[in-house]
Amino acid sequence: MSKQTYRVCFCFQRRFRLAVSEAPEDIKKLFEQYSENGIMTIDGLQRFLVEVQKEDKATREDAQKIIDSVKHFHRKGVNLEAFFKYLFGDINPPLASLGVHHDMSAPLSHYFIYTGHNSYLTGNQLSSECSDVPIINALKRGVRVIELDIWPNSTKDDVDVLHGGTLTTPVELIKCLRSIKEYAFVASEYPVVITLEDHLTPNLQAKVAEMVTQTFGEILFSPGPECFKEFPCPESLKRRIIISTKPPKEYLEAKEVKDKEDDSQRGKASDEEVWGNEVPDLKGSHVANYKNDFEEEDEEDTDDGDKSQHSLAPEYKHLIGILAGKPKGGLDAWLRVDPDKVTRLSMSEQKFEKAVVTHGKQIVRFTRQNVLRVYPKSTRFDSSNYNPLIGWMHGVQMVAFNMQGHGRSLWLMHGMFKANGGCGYVKKPDFLLNSKEVFDPKIKLPVKTTLKVTVYMGEGWYYDFHHTHFDAYSPPDFYARVGIAGVPADSVMKKTKILEDNWLPSWNEVFEFPLTVPELALLRIEVHEYDVSEKDDFGGQTCLPISELRNGIRAVPLYSRKGEKYNSVKLLMRFEFI
Repeated sequence: MSKQTYRVCFCFQRRFRLAVSEAPEDIKKLFEQYSENGIMTIDGLQRFLVEVQKEDKATREDAQKIIDSVKHFHRKGVNLEAFFKYLFGDINPPLASLGVHHDMSAPLSHYFIYTGHNSYLTGNQLSSECSDVPIINALKRGVRVIELDIWPNSTKDDVDVLHGGTLTTPVELIKCLRSIKEYAFVASEYPVVITLEDHLTPNLQAKVAEMVTQTFGEILFSPGPECFKEFPCPESLKRRIIISTKPPKEYLEAKEVKDKEDDSQRGKASDEEVWGNEVPDLKGSHVANYKNDFEEEDEEDTDDGDKSQHSLAPEYKHLIGILAGKPKGGLDAWLRVDPDKVTRLSMSEQKFEKAVVTHGKQIVRFTRQNVLRVYPKSTRFDSSNYNPLIGWMHGVQMVAFNMQGHGRSLWLMHGMFKANGGCGYVKKPDFLLNSKEVFDPKIKLPVKTTLKVTVYMGEGWYYDFHHTHFDAYSPPDFYARVGIAGVPADSVMKKTKILEDNWLPSWNEVFEFPLTVPELALLRIEVHEYDVSEKDDFGGQTCLPISELRNGIRAVPLYSRKGEKYNSVKLLMRFEFI
């Protein structure tokens, strides 16, 4: 089609010319620079790969593969059209295809781990169904930590998974365990941790022990005493299932739903826009008006030491590969490092935000050896999430998220775990593991590098959306937002101009982002459609780990709000570290 018609009323139509995808001027100039007589030869393309794309090891064979991939009739080279097709094609992604390349032989506490919260819920936290389907979906995405809340069933003779004290409908524990076994290693062969929030009597704990042992058999990790002095490494735990819970108290009856509903009046109202609320700013937002008040109970309450273990089924206790719990006392006691024992500590988002104000460096020190899990506050009934960077910049391994939700915070989570081959384990930067000097996220550091981003153009909406999806009377008015999520000093969002009535927006705008801690930085990219009378429409998003971003001109595929890749929508961008 060369023109597109929009009906304004019964007797009037508006007609718009459809633009044809054309290489931006910068691309044309580069083509001229590396070509002769309108053809870029194998040698010219190889030089382009080395000098512009910064692929230092690119060979003539690599150049020939590109020429073959665009199916151009010039066997010995490419013309401008074929060159542009390569640059904007799937063969030219923004992230390096390195597979698992981090050192996987360090203790588990040295890694950020892809972690789910209430992994069995299909929707909100109060009334949605419990199912194994969201568990399966999470595992397929590469999530490595699955949380199950286990309760006696209605007849007290079996075990269900549900969100206690709510109207969520239960699912049988055995169904969840079987699905975990089937899908655990579909996306990654590195270990899956099952965190159990236990509300069982000793006889049902024994039943769980039997279920777990029979379901997982030899792939179930059986810890030796050495595992409680230092965590084993992911490499040694490939294709293993690890159970993590605290030696629990006797079963406590669930509170009524009304108790939580009363508490909800004091919670944050969530009014996510179509693409999700903006990620909370960490620049001083958690510093003011916080007292050291840690009296309220967590999901995993204070450990009573040996007393809490008297009623524990011994076969259940032997399953625990990662011990969880809190010692008596306040935050200082919780974060005390025991050189002879490692543990997993859990803390709510709210408590953690308060803790980083007064105990930030202690948290970083604690997470060198021990595992810390931070989970969403109880008032997030809509299964929304918080800014994960507040956890990562303090060394938190298990930043637990509601994976069934959507929004900008979850996009950051997806982006972080695209790193290291998508295996679900990302090695923490050395500065978070340094025993000589404790990293302090509040201190502004000097700029290490600057990322220069050129947003050339976008395409694909015409094929992936109905022609009236964005505007009933005209083609869309797109703009892009580009920025950084990272430590407070690095975090920023910038915006292109709005291009009216164009399915093929060509912005050609350049942005620069100084980075003080590039190791923790994520590149945020969003496209929206401007609407005068209503909220702007969502047009795609992606988040990319800066640590694995490729230099050069790249085709950047965009994803839906739920994190599903569009068939055709992508941006042409250039990345340069200067």
